[in-house]
Amino acid sequence: MDGFEAQARANGFFAPAGVDEAGRGPLAGPVVAAAVILPEGYDHPLIRDSKALSPKARERAFSIVVADAVAYAIAEASPLEIDTVNILQASLLAMRRAVEKLSVPADFLYVDGTFPVPCVLPQLPLVKGDSRCRSVAAASILAKVTRDASMLEFDRIYPGYGFAGHKGYPTKAHYAAIRLLGPCPIHRTTFRGVVE
Repeated sequence: MDGFEAQARANGFFAPAGVDEAGRGPLAGPVVAAAVILPEGYDHPLIRDSKALSPKARERAFSIVVADAVAYAIAEASPLEIDTVNILQASLLAMRRAVEKLSVPADFLYVDGTFPVPCVLPQLPLVKGDSRCRSVAAASILAKVTRDASMLEFDRIYPGYGFAGHKGYPTKAHYAAIRLLGPCPIHRTTFRGVVE
């Protein structure tokens, strides 16, 4: 999984960062992005696609990334921004914010997906990047754990929607809660299932 970072360094880059987001599919909550620069040659068996890890393993992996990374940053785009510019543009905005927050500036980006981050840095989008590139996997872990934690907090603020369970994703229980209670302030009002 570390071949991409090694290739970037072989091409003269010193600080390649992996970038990923969590929360494009839910009906509620922010989209959260992270950017991570790992040490040269870094390898850890728990740092892999966040979707392949249990919640407890993701929590452990989060702590490992935070402790071991050369630099990391986490940012988000709000539900209002998602409704204003659409989920794709909001995801890219959150990723750009994360890159800009890095304490060590990145000089190359590996981005999960098919779209580049809107910035001047050289970069390579990678389909399924979180399962192919270790720094992207690390970013996916930071983004997922951070977003899940925020949804637990929103569950306390807006009880009745079940955010602690489904994390805002479109489940039958979530749809039923929206029909019963109406949307709350963190719902994405332009999304199908909410706008109706």
